[in-house]
Amino acid sequence: MTTRSEPGDNRRDPSLSAIMSERRRLINLAYRLLGSLADAEDVVQETYTRWYAMTPQQQEAIESPGAWLTKVAGRICLDLLGSARVRRESYVGEWVPEPLPDRTEWTGARPGDPADRITLDESVTMAFLVVLEAMTPAERVAFVLHDVFRYSFAEVAEVVGRTPAACRQLASSARRRIRESQTPVTPEARQADVVRDFKQAWEAKDIRALVGLLDPDATAIADGGGLVTAMLEPVEGAERIARYLVEVAGLAPDLVFLERTVNGQPGLAAQQNGETVVVMAFDVAGERIKHLWAVRNPNKLRPWTA
Repeated sequence: MTTRSEPGDNRRDPSLSAIMSERRRLINLAYRLLGSLADAEDVVQETYTRWYAMTPQQQEAIESPGAWLTKVAGRICLDLLGSARVRRESYVGEWVPEPLPDRTEWTGARPGDPADRITLDESVTMAFLVVLEAMTPAERVAFVLHDVFRYSFAEVAEVVGRTPAACRQLASSARRRIRESQTPVTPEARQADVVRDFKQAWEAKDIRALVGLLDPDATAIADGGGLVTAMLEPVEGAERIARYLVEVAGLAPDLVFLERTVNGQPGLAAQQNGETVVVMAFDVAGERIKHLWAVRNPNKLRPWTA
């Protein structure tokens, strides 16, 4: 396995002297595989712990440290994905990937924080991560390593523990899932307009306007993690979603809605007493919102709060 550049970055730096520079790529890989920044940080920490547990002689014997780190991180993620399916069964309500702000909006960011390390491209949009979440662990790892990080199937096989041919089939199956879930591409400027109109309609508690901005078969999913109040099951249908949103706004009249970038796309954050209490991501198809994800779990809002 050879070191590959991260999405959006064609540079390579496989040298041993720059071992810590691999952290950015590893964070990017682990976040895409796990959908959780906290888990991604833990994976990278464990990966480096295993590296430094080796003797200098063992480290020097490794031809490509970057490739070794990637292989180890990938395998840790694969194991975590397997156990995550068990954890999801006991999770209270719906599980939504952890939302990421634009690096300029990352509250309290310090030099070296993951805010400066996650590349926000099409492979971290909420819609994309939700599709990845529906894949088997092996499909997800094979697809992300090959299609996103451009590793060969022979290299992917070293992580997944299957033959290159099997990994090719896994990635193909994952690709098919992606295609089946894709909505027509909407220009980002138009997405921003739709989200802005949605925000204004929500602030005005205008059910009719909200219904007009939502696809008739739209789905809204909230993640409170059992730590805060949130709907436990998806809400389906434009009118049901609109009425629910207006009800929420009525129960919390002091909510302040802000336009924010969420996982690289136009989204919203709602603040109460200056603290971010919900982050919303959208899947806009044409002129209407097809999917809406609202994250309320405070453990997933760390980058959004002081």
